[in-house]
Amino acid sequence: MEIGLKIFAVVLLGAAAYFYSNGETDRTFASVIVAICSYFVSVRFGAKQRLNAAAETAKPIDEVDE
Repeated sequence: MEIGLKIFAVVLLGAAAYFYSNGETDRTFASVIVAICSYFVSVRFGAKQRLNAAAETAKPIDEVDE
């Protein structure tokens, strides 16, 4: 999911560059905004995945050896 959203963001930035070259400012703005949102959602999925992996490997406080 994370990689797919980043690829989608790059495609949208390419579309924004195309729209910008044609002078379509409304479509340029919309595609840039959706690309930025897609990128940040992919970062969120990655962070959540890393936090879940760290939580699985961590021991609860009750099981810590002293």
